[in-house]
Amino acid sequence: MQKFTKQQAAEAQWRGKAEPGPFDFCPVRTTLNVLGGKWKLLILSYLLEGTRRYGELRRLMPEITEKMLIQELREMEQDGLVQRVVYQQVPPKVEYLLTEHGQQVQPLLNSLVAWGQGYLTRSAPCVPAAAES
Repeated sequence: MQKFTKQQAAEAQWRGKAEPGPFDFCPVRTTLNVLGGKWKLLILSYLLEGTRRYGELRRLMPEITEKMLIQELREMEQDGLVQRVVYQQVPPKVEYLLTEHGQQVQPLLNSLVAWGQGYLTRSAPCVPAAAES
């Protein structure tokens, strides 16, 4: 049985309503449903550089658990952002690449990178009060 992603569940709920509510088609909520979470944007940033094997993604993100990486890749595949290619060989070879729809995330990621760089180079770094003394 296939598990629905957040966005697929939301869309199924909308279709079941006689009259959709004002927040049903919120673009921000949709973006968060599809791209939200701790790992998806990082995974997408690596896939924007080109096709990656599962093991490569695992090495690039040592802090992610295997279960979470698999779950995030599956959700992005179900949402149409990522394509999974399985090669019938021994040992098994699986590659992930961005679909055309997934590649449309690039301007968003570029903006996030620029914002992050600006934040890191700001004049007053954020220092917790306990660390100041």
